[in-house]
Amino acid sequence: MTLVADPTLHPTTPVLDLIGVTKRYGGTTAIREVSLTVHPGEVVVLLGPSGAGKSTIFRCVSGLVSTDAGQVRAFGRDLNTLSRRELDLQRRAIGLIFQQFNLTGRMNALGNVLAGRLGHVATWRVLLRAFPQSDRQIALAALDRVGLIDKAYQRADSLSGGQQQRVAIARVLAQQSRLILADEPVASLDPAAAENVLSVLREVAHERGIAVLCSLHQTDLARRFADRIVALRAGVVVMNRPAHTVQGPEIDTIYRAA
Repeated sequence: MTLVADPTLHPTTPVLDLIGVTKRYGGTTAIREVSLTVHPGEVVVLLGPSGAGKSTIFRCVSGLVSTDAGQVRAFGRDLNTLSRRELDLQRRAIGLIFQQFNLTGRMNALGNVLAGRLGHVATWRVLLRAFPQSDRQIALAALDRVGLIDKAYQRADSLSGGQQQRVAIARVLAQQSRLILADEPVASLDPAAAENVLSVLREVAHERGIAVLCSLHQTDLARRFADRIVALRAGVVVMNRPAHTVQGPEIDTIYRAA
């Protein structure tokens, strides 16, 4: 069984499409009637104060929680209609990048990137770390793309924070992700490293037609590196516009009103 995708999916169809999504936790509505799309090669940044609903959107998109209303469509399929097996296959095409890198420190950079191939090889190869040469070439090419080929055999915990996050990007490239969810990927980095990481992420998205949904708190970085900005307040979308049309004072107002 291969990657689940609607065979009628048109190339211009959004990779990710949230349609009127509502999610409640007990008596609290975390997000209400949220609609947004992410197209191939597009970087969409979620902005909003803590508690605005950004993390809930990520949980819904990754299939960790089901929605109470609305649809989450990834690759043309409604996640709520998929079987457990189909959902697992769908997740292979979704790469995750976190604030804390989620690398194995004692393993070298190449080994961490090869983790992105786990869904593509036989279980015995995973257990023995006996990846085929073709997978090693994919991983090395991914490291080369993020500018870290010279660090391939260096332990991950000896790399700088920015380098570790670029290893994480290489991992999702090796995974051959069609959708990347980046949850506060530069929150723990210094300004220079943050700019470098977001620049690489934007470049690979545009080059390879990868859809990226990224949450940030740094509004200046969002305006510079996003193609589109979606802002939330109290679980509701209050802005959904091309990034180049968004002015700093508009975003400041969203945060002040929280």
